[in-house]
Amino acid sequence: MEELYGKMAEGLIAADVEGVSKLVQEGLDKNLSAKEILDNGLIPGMDIVGQRMKSGEMFIPEVLRSAKVMQGAIVLLKPHLSEEDSCGLGTVVIGTVEGDLHDIGKNLVSMMLQGSGFNVVDLGTNVKPQDFVEAAKSNKAHILGMSALLTTTMPKMEETVRALKESGIRDQIKIMAGGAPVTQKFVDDIEADGYGANAASASEVAKELII
Repeated sequence: MEELYGKMAEGLIAADVEGVSKLVQEGLDKNLSAKEILDNGLIPGMDIVGQRMKSGEMFIPEVLRSAKVMQGAIVLLKPHLSEEDSCGLGTVVIGTVEGDLHDIGKNLVSMMLQGSGFNVVDLGTNVKPQDFVEAAKSNKAHILGMSALLTTTMPKMEETVRALKESGIRDQIKIMAGGAPVTQKFVDDIEADGYGANAASASEVAKELII
């Protein structure tokens, strides 16, 4: 089976939609579990994509193509995943903060997180602090991710952290923040737990936060 898993990873890196779909179906036909296919074939492939993005060997358009192939594979596997399996590493609620409509970076982070084995609940853009809180509660999120591209909307991140504290669930969830103007210092200042400088880093930090 190692050869089949290797081909899945290679196909994912090459963004071969048809090839990966066929390999996933072949795995299912051979009675491999959806979790085995994810853990041994698809997620290792996305890990390599993330590493290559960090090192500059792959660029955002290529990473997006690979991530979309991963999403297609997950759609195929979803009916075969148990509820426990589908949660994978945990649930991440993510969104762009109130007043900000930028979503390319957030979407890429969402895809990378999903490719790493997280269950991702994407709230979209212009998300109010209280909406983050309600989504975190209703989805029993392990991580809350906030994105901002405008310096004028960054204070909404601090407001969201405050809203989580007031709701009484701050200690039950890890908070991540990112986006072009966001820095590690800012994340520390608002008392969040993790900073993602880019999509690949965000995925790595998310894994570190829940281990």
